[in-house]
Amino acid sequence: MKKMKNEKEMLKKAITEGVKYGEKRGVVEFEPTDSAHEKVEYIYRLLVHDKVIQPIPEDQISQKSMMHKLAIWASKLP
Repeated sequence: MKKMKNEKEMLKKAITEGVKYGEKRGVVEFEPTDSAHEKVEYIYRLLVHDKVIQPIPEDQISQKSMMHKLAIWASKLP
């Protein structure tokens, strides 16, 4: 897994856009007390469920790999 130059910024964008996506679909309502780790995992699983992104093999799933996958997804958003 190669780190992106602006991965932190893309991850912030992914969380923002992922929260909007989940709330627009009506499947989740995030609380201000939810941690970034919780949001990352929920957004990742939602996007995989909706077939927006390819899933990571189950034996390779980690918080770091989910964050990287979301950063890649956010970098492709308009």
